[in-house]
Amino acid sequence: MPSSDPKTPEEAKPSFDDPASKEAIESLNSTKTLEETDQTNTPMTGNQEEEEEEEEGECGFCLFMKGGGCKDAFVAWEDCIKQVEEKNEDIVEKCFEITSALKLCMEAHGDYYEPILRAEKAAEQEAVKQLEKEKEEEAAAAAQKSESNEEEK
Repeated sequence: MPSSDPKTPEEAKPSFDDPASKEAIESLNSTKTLEETDQTNTPMTGNQEEEEEEEEGECGFCLFMKGGGCKDAFVAWEDCIKQVEEKNEDIVEKCFEITSALKLCMEAHGDYYEPILRAEKAAEQEAVKQLEKEKEEEAAAAAQKSESNEEEK
């Protein structure tokens, strides 16, 4: 389906150098929660104080992820990662299902998580390009080795 935005090509191929991807990633690092931007002096309950203490040391990415509809899935993913790292286990193997659930949730809430999904797609495309380049280099090296073996005969 053609894009209605004249600035967006139909088959955009984002990369890490894509200004839109860079902007999305940078905006995540500067994301502020409502609590951080709210200038009112409303008294906090015990739970609110605990949540604020918990959020004070968190990165912009974590705050962004918890600000959308996938907070529970993200917290479960974070917990899984922490447990696996403590036990020095394989993250991919141990957290595969939780990671899949988080990704499905993010896709279902794409309006909010679109910058992350876009950055993830760009990273995936960049990894595929790098893998293809490495395969081409290996094939060229093998062909060169084969040619030099032929010349020696």
